[in-house]
Amino acid sequence: MAGKMENRKPVTIRLLGTGTSQGIPLIGCDCEVCLSQNPKDKRLRTAALITGDDNTKVVIDAGPDFRQQMLLSGTKHLDAILLTHEHNDHVIGLDDIRPFNYHSGAAISVHALPRVADEVKHRFAYIFGKAIPGLPQIELHTLDEETPIHIKSLTIQPIGVWHGRLPILSFRIGDLAYLTDVKSVEESQFQKLIGVRYLIVNALHHREHPTHFNLTEALAFIEKVQPEKAWLIHLSHHMGLTEDVEKLLPPNVSLGYDGLEIEF
Repeated sequence: MAGKMENRKPVTIRLLGTGTSQGIPLIGCDCEVCLSQNPKDKRLRTAALITGDDNTKVVIDAGPDFRQQMLLSGTKHLDAILLTHEHNDHVIGLDDIRPFNYHSGAAISVHALPRVADEVKHRFAYIFGKAIPGLPQIELHTLDEETPIHIKSLTIQPIGVWHGRLPILSFRIGDLAYLTDVKSVEESQFQKLIGVRYLIVNALHHREHPTHFNLTEALAFIEKVQPEKAWLIHLSHHMGLTEDVEKLLPPNVSLGYDGLEIEF
């Protein structure tokens, strides 16, 4: 038994995308960030891949870059998808699960708030009608902000947060918490972040925004959580060049970038 335990791999999260709903570079934009040749300034839409110590694979959000993200990460099987909310940059790539259906011969479990599940059924109505070969196969599961999700070796705790006036979900997996599109967190839900060692959280840009943390708000939130290390995601081109912004950050805070893998 000891030998088997020694062979188990660490749990990891890979940042599949760290950009806003339009990604970086933006179409038609000639700002210095969009023209940058630094790979860390090129950002697909925000999403993440969790890999358990038994190779369980769970994706958080499936936006318009989902296919490209799966290819870039070399993901060959997928156990489940967690949806933070129903905005297109987080769900519209669901049609691209079809290769996973084909190889596994099974539907992919998709976990979402009831409101978000209803939106998935509406936007992808063709999936839930008469079974037709070749269509995506989704098994929808509704969840709430209190009940942990168990997916093979992974236990994932939903956290209710606010995207402006829209209630959405973030997630905690062990010592790591992943929050995107957040503007505020009620104290009852903040308690779920106590003891987190690694924090991934959105920071849109420097100016005030009605539905997302800006940089100042994200840094204040990190200071309140007190993780050992934090990474910023869901970044706009208005944030600035990675190499410039990094100089403004505390020692334990970095900009996330596409392809970054974190062990926890």
